[in-house]
Amino acid sequence: MTQPHPAGATPDGFRDNVERNRFELEVDGLVAFADYRRRDGTIVVTHVEAPIPLRGTGTADRLMRAVAETARAEGSSIRPLCGYAAGWLRAHREFRDLAV
Repeated sequence: MTQPHPAGATPDGFRDNVERNRFELEVDGLVAFADYRRRDGTIVVTHVEAPIPLRGTGTADRLMRAVAETARAEGSSIRPLCGYAAGWLRAHREFRDLAV
């Protein structure tokens, strides 16, 4: 039996939590998140964090990929103020065009 997904979540657990201004990826009941502000067609990523048990599992990578895919789908760019987000965008050529 499949479990229902939280409101707005995709089957992989990704959601835009607009009330908290953060993208979230839920894995095994734990939530990795990317805090953001939206400004003039730009998603300003201020902080990315994964709970300690999820670190090193690729969760933050999957979260940032979903953020980048969301930005691309809505025609937004990404301004990474967080070191992790900036490094992720540098490392993923397919999304570098989104960085401002």
